[in-house]
This record gives sequence, C-alpha cells and structure tokens, in this order.
Amino acid sequence: MTSDRTAPQDPRRDDRPDGRDETPNERADRNWDDLLQELRVMQTGTQILTGFLLAVAFQPRFTDMDELQRDLYVVLVALAAVATILALAPVGMHRALFGRQRKPELVRVAARIVKIDLLVIGALTIGVTTLIIDFAVNRTAGVIALVAAIVGVLGLWVALPRLVRRTLGAHDLKP
Repeated sequence: MTSDRTAPQDPRRDDRPDGRDETPNERADRNWDDLLQELRVMQTGTQILTGFLLAVAFQPRFTDMDELQRDLYVVLVALAAVATILALAPVGMHRALFGRQRKPELVRVAARIVKIDLLVIGALTIGVTTLIIDFAVNRTAGVIALVAAIVGVLGLWVALPRLVRRTLGAHDLKP
C-alpha cells in the first residue's frame, strides 16, 4: 500500500500548495462565487453614491456650487457611471461565455476588472466626501477631508492587506 505522498497524482487535481484538493474548474467556481460576493458589496456602495449624486442635481442649493464644485460633481457622476459599468462587466461576460467551459479565464479577467473597479470606487468615495465637506463647510475643510479620505483608503485598502500578507508570510498559515 502506498502513502498519500507517494501515490500518483491525478492530473485533473490542483497542485497548488494551499491545502485544498480541488480541480481547476472547482477552484474557478469557488473564486467566481467569491468575486460575485465582492461585486454585490461594491454595487451596493456604488448605487448609494450614484443615487446621492443624481439627487444632488435636483436640490435647490445645487446652483450655489462654485465652478470647482460643479466640475468635481461632473467628474464624480462620470466615475459613478464607470464604476457601475465595471461592476456589471463580469456578469455580462459570464452571460456571453456561459456553457463554453471558460470559467478559469472569466475569473482571471473578472478579478482584474474588480481591481480596476475598486480604484474607481475609491476615487469616487474620496471625491464625494471631498465635495460634501467642501460645499457644507469650506474649501479648507474639503482639502482636509480629501487628504483624510486618501489616507483612509490607502491605509485600509493597500497598507493593511500588505501588513496582513507579511504577517501571514512570517507565521504558519494554519489557524
């Protein structure tokens, strides 16, 4: 009798050293499910920000905005549209590729789209925060809000994941 370590490997099984025993298609299905969950969260946030931006234009004080604020508003509406389109792109791709055994490729491309969408949503969130504070308080407070929002996004979305990766790399990955 051979041990598991010396048994011949099934070429259909995944050989990644992550402790999972799954085929490439099973991994793609799992990763696709993860991406869909991320997209659901992203779409909700984007819908809220987009709804806010669309409502702003119909408020009586909209005409009180100065030129910089109106220009920022237009850029933010464009970013909201781009974020929405990017968030829907993987779903459209899934429809176009459905039943064609292309899930691993779909997951790779969708993951890239999600990363780009996160950048757009980050810029959108920072911009909306800046616009609100600039309009409601003053330009100086708006600039402070801009810097604080950039630091917050970079800290939580870039620095924290790197710190966690570094910490996990230095420790055993077992819980």
